[in-house]
Amino acid sequence: MLRALAGSLALTLISTAALAQTGVSKVAITAAPWLSIPVGPRAQAMGASAAATSEDPTALYWNPAGIARPTRSAATFAHTGWIGGLSHDFAGVTVYAGPRLGTIGLHLISLRSPEMAVRTEGAQEGTGEFFSTGFYGVGVSYARSLTDRFSVGLTGKYLHEQIWNSGSGGAALDLGTLFVTDVAGGLRIGAAILNFGPRMKIDGRDLRVTVDPDPQTSGVDNVGARIETDTWQLPLTFRFGLASTPYRTDTQRLTVAVDALHPTDNNESLNLGGEYALYDRVFLRGGYRSLFLADTEEGLTLGLGLSQPVAGRLVRADYAYQDLGRFPAVHSLSVGFTF
Repeated sequence: MLRALAGSLALTLISTAALAQTGVSKVAITAAPWLSIPVGPRAQAMGASAAATSEDPTALYWNPAGIARPTRSAATFAHTGWIGGLSHDFAGVTVYAGPRLGTIGLHLISLRSPEMAVRTEGAQEGTGEFFSTGFYGVGVSYARSLTDRFSVGLTGKYLHEQIWNSGSGGAALDLGTLFVTDVAGGLRIGAAILNFGPRMKIDGRDLRVTVDPDPQTSGVDNVGARIETDTWQLPLTFRFGLASTPYRTDTQRLTVAVDALHPTDNNESLNLGGEYALYDRVFLRGGYRSLFLADTEEGLTLGLGLSQPVAGRLVRADYAYQDLGRFPAVHSLSVGFTF
């Protein structure tokens, strides 16, 4: 069995590397690219290898089947100072309703910019007006363990993008599964299809203009018109993950994980990560993102976490560092608790 698992992992590595090297890049062909920004310092620090490891409310982003495993309700709030002065935030709550009813989850993701001056060709220092951008997603999830080893999860979410006075919106679905085995250190197998939905299109007041249909002649001018934009598909992603705990004692635990990604807006790649836990109170993490992906700025990730019981609740704080190559490094923080 172990040889078969090792062979499968090797085949996954080789196949992903080959596809990543030979495929044509598909960057910037979808709407809502902000959906690809990883959520939660624990997963971020482990190289975004979370399809089979995430069970806290951040699993609502990675693989909704993960929230079916814990038997306590939980809440998590995470903040990432993203590149370009953008602010990326996540809030998630999972409510455990029992083994028969399963778990319900709610989450909100936002990516917001600071206000920027409106500049035109004739007013390059600014017109005196200001605008901002905002991208939001709100989702409702349901997950249930069908057996003591296999769980499924489904998320329905609404997405909205706003740039000054124009925007677009649409619905999407996430579907995930998680299987926990009793081999290879409790090997976990997670798979999720994310962002399945219709195409999105920008519309709004900023796309309304006045034109002169025939500038060569006098007569009718300043006719009202509207700029028609194209429609763009969502960044549909298939994520397959393996995770194992090859070393475990009463006080220590080492978990390793790998995720293989097949997105519609990029080539295939691998994410690798690991977590060392001491007394289930202190956590040291590291990983590497976008392995085999050409022309990427993503790479090394590091982080740590602290967990402490307080008044019958488990309170947790996490931090992650992400190296983005030529861009400034990204730092993330989160707090969470059970109830």
